[in-house]
Amino acid sequence: MPRLTLTRKLFLALATLLLTLLVAFAVSSMLSLRSGLGPYVAEIEIRRLSWLTERLQQHYVATGNWSRLRGNEDAWVRLQRGEVDPASLAPRERERNGFWGGRPRGGWMLPSGDAQEPPSPLEPGGRFAPPWFFPRVGDGGPPDLIFKRLAVVDNNGKLVVGAQVDPATAAHLPIRSGTVIIGQLLLAPMQGLEHEADRAFLARHSGFIALAGAVGLVAALLIAGLVGRRWLAPIDDLTQAARAVARGRLGTRVRVEGQDELALLGRTFNTMADRLDKAESGRRAWLADVAHELRTPLAAMRAEIEAIQDGVRSFDDRTALRLHRQVMRLTQLVDDLRHSMDSHGTTLREHAPTYPLTLLLEALAATRDRFVQADLTVEADGLQHLADERVPRVLGEARKLSQVWINLLENTLAYTDAGGRLVIEARIERQAGNPVLVVQLDDSVPGVAEDELPRLFERLFRAEASRNRALGGSGLGLAICRAIVDAHGGDIDAQASPLGGLRVVITLPLSETETP
Repeated sequence: MPRLTLTRKLFLALATLLLTLLVAFAVSSMLSLRSGLGPYVAEIEIRRLSWLTERLQQHYVATGNWSRLRGNEDAWVRLQRGEVDPASLAPRERERNGFWGGRPRGGWMLPSGDAQEPPSPLEPGGRFAPPWFFPRVGDGGPPDLIFKRLAVVDNNGKLVVGAQVDPATAAHLPIRSGTVIIGQLLLAPMQGLEHEADRAFLARHSGFIALAGAVGLVAALLIAGLVGRRWLAPIDDLTQAARAVARGRLGTRVRVEGQDELALLGRTFNTMADRLDKAESGRRAWLADVAHELRTPLAAMRAEIEAIQDGVRSFDDRTALRLHRQVMRLTQLVDDLRHSMDSHGTTLREHAPTYPLTLLLEALAATRDRFVQADLTVEADGLQHLADERVPRVLGEARKLSQVWINLLENTLAYTDAGGRLVIEARIERQAGNPVLVVQLDDSVPGVAEDELPRLFERLFRAEASRNRALGGSGLGLAICRAIVDAHGGDIDAQASPLGGLRVVITLPLSETETP
């Protein structure tokens, strides 16, 4: 049995819904056609009986009310046949019009005095009238005779004469005397399908409805299939792409079209896959860099030891010094890796009041002799002036902030040429309404290529220009600085220095400042 996928479920759901709607539409159309055919035909029929309303109006005008017609079936039949009831006329008018036995001699005379020709054997519509069209007194006529479904009601809705008709379902034709409605002519719809023509009409329209329903069903199934495939194809693509990513193919992407939720899901997946790919590439590059950094001192130590074993070199103080130097370099690299992993994405263990400028001055004092030995001049007079005038305070860990200053000073010692200088400036600014401490360090040549500046804070990255020394740092110092500054809510940035070297700008949010 085939697996019931989401596409098939959606197709079946849409097909069932559309089929139900089509069946309901067809059934309701058939019922509406059957129930509405009679009233529709009655409306057409009663519009052709305007001549009868004229006769009723003439009778009402002649008698002044409906009293002579109310309940009088004989008068009602004669009125339908065009015969004027002589009892409704005054004696003088009766003699003048020459009525004899209910019929005028020599013609027909309306109550207004106008002559009228005898009724034509034609229906008011102009077609030939069969003998039973006009009703006869005492004769019921055929069962579908239109006059058996007629009734006259007064302006109060009470029956005057005719059949018992339900006003709610009957067709209405007002009887007017001038602009005043004096009554209504009601025609009840036919009950059932009495004629073959009616049944043929319904059969023909039922066939049309069935054909339209079949065509609609086929179209509905096609639409359901297309819609299901169109809507769920991106989900299938996402499923396949997710499986590919799970198998390690991180370069997999999905095709995205449109601006709907599925398109947003596809873009989100592509963004996630892109970040995973970059993270995996960074992880592999980082492992390769670590292996390379570890291999260099290990290879040097191996070469020294093998030279001693082969008798090429004797183990003396100079050999021991070289081995010790490689061990110290390896130790420094391992410590930097550990600090980098501990600092990356970590949070501060405590948020105690800390004085960053005091910590920076202590770091400068600790490395003063090394700057002298490296023939580098340090200019920090403005720093000392700000520290004496105001005491900026931040919330954080003093030990970690000291590590930031030490790493930056070590970076200058490692990469700045002899005879150069380091200029340190500090100032207090307001950013977004809050006070911040800005510390700026500028050293002299050599500089860093502009395209390499954004990568200086990546772990194990070292510029390939003249700042990359054979015995330089591990490439982790600035990465550790960024992690610590981020943990303090600050920012660190690297730019080209006007002195020809590197400018590092650190911004730390202040909790408050003190004035001694």
